[in-house]
Amino acid sequence: MRPFSRVIPGLLLACLAATGLGCAPGRDDTGKVERVRGIGLLDARELDSRAADGYVLFSPLLSTVTYLVDKQGRAVHTWESELPPGVSVYLLNNGHLLRTARHPGVPFRGGGQGGRLQEFDWDGELVWDWVAASAGRVQHHDIEPLPNGNVLLIVWENKSPGEARRAGRRSDLLGLGGLWPDAVLEVEPRPPDDARVVWEWHLWDHLIQDHDPALANFGRLSEHPGLVDLNAGRGPERPSEALLSRLKALGYLGRDGTLADAAADFVHTNSIAYNLRLDQILLSVNQYSEIWILDHSTSTREASGHTGGRAGRGGDLLYRWGNPQVFDGGTHEDRQLFAQHDASWIPPGHPGAGNLLVFNNGAGRPGDGYSSVLEIAPPVDADGRYRRHPGGAFPPEGPVWQYTAEPPESFYADFISGAQRLMNGNTLICSGPDGRFFEVTREGDIVWSYLNPYSGNAPNPAGDPPYSVFRATHIPPHHPALAGRTLEPLDPQPRRDR
Repeated sequence: MRPFSRVIPGLLLACLAATGLGCAPGRDDTGKVERVRGIGLLDARELDSRAADGYVLFSPLLSTVTYLVDKQGRAVHTWESELPPGVSVYLLNNGHLLRTARHPGVPFRGGGQGGRLQEFDWDGELVWDWVAASAGRVQHHDIEPLPNGNVLLIVWENKSPGEARRAGRRSDLLGLGGLWPDAVLEVEPRPPDDARVVWEWHLWDHLIQDHDPALANFGRLSEHPGLVDLNAGRGPERPSEALLSRLKALGYLGRDGTLADAAADFVHTNSIAYNLRLDQILLSVNQYSEIWILDHSTSTREASGHTGGRAGRGGDLLYRWGNPQVFDGGTHEDRQLFAQHDASWIPPGHPGAGNLLVFNNGAGRPGDGYSSVLEIAPPVDADGRYRRHPGGAFPPEGPVWQYTAEPPESFYADFISGAQRLMNGNTLICSGPDGRFFEVTREGDIVWSYLNPYSGNAPNPAGDPPYSVFRATHIPPHHPALAGRTLEPLDPQPRRDR
């Protein structure tokens, strides 16, 4: 796996280059002073008739404000919190905003740390505020609202160095902080400030290792693709104070975070999605450069084992794709994903429905670094079962569609970022480090482009503030949340220098 300390410098260069644009202080519609750069829509492609109608929802990483902008680049609605985002925001059908927030004082301080779920109504009143953090686990990165009103969330769990060694973690890959394996929880909100866990899945229940034959989970990796090699994730890092300072300035690590914390986060799941028809969960697993699919039809007891559920596999992985070398299902030459983000199913009614879309960041890709967006057709049957090449990787051998820039290395976002298939067949892409959103056609033409003009609410001591955005979401004009609402540009708007 690509060492963390080698991935981040490219991230830093991209983000710091982005902040070189002209900046001017301004005010958002709440009256709070906020740093604003003079950019909104970009060049003549902004009015291309092939662009989808609607709006874009996003929350800058260091801002407490969530923005809804129209396709002319004008803010038409905002929500304000007292806390910066954990990274993830969703507009619910009832017009409420569901967001993660960075809860202060939690013992987990890695990139994407959240620890709190908040729901605001359309008018900005806080109607649910639940602390999803404790000494033993904390929510991080993404959440997924479910059709039944529950919420799926990714959490870190704390395992001591002794627990990690007893599970088969190699000593040379183990830091003093132990490990933070991921788990998935489904919670039922209980406003105003509580929630009940109704289902859970833990990676720690589905480990394999080929390091110590004396341990019960010893086995041949290629014979157990539903299990995860504990030693495939990254190892401990040597701290660099300069690097640590810059990561904090970008909003990637919390103020008290250390590189030892980052090393403990050896899996780093960064997105979660749900398929109602299949009753399955899709995860983007950054440090393994894979996407995983889980069976949600299991009970919590079945999810802790290897049998049960619609697929009969319990909580073992049903499907994994992108880097078959981590389970001895292929070699480095078979690898297709590189530190990816934002894996999702393309929704019904959209071109490519049922396929998977993923932002392939490209960190660690051989040769010149570049990013791409991949659409793949998973080998799934009507019963939700996935085909695998005997002893090898899961199909497909490559994407059915992809976007790369021309030349490819002119687009490189090795940090955060995402992509979304739109109803008209276009794809909205978020280049996270520089806060750039653009919409491309099936042929790869850019038909709309926007550069986030909003950053945090205070100047950055490291220099100009970053404008990073974890993900941008297209909101169509017929979205139920917008029914009966009049959306007009707010004043003042950010200055737009050309």
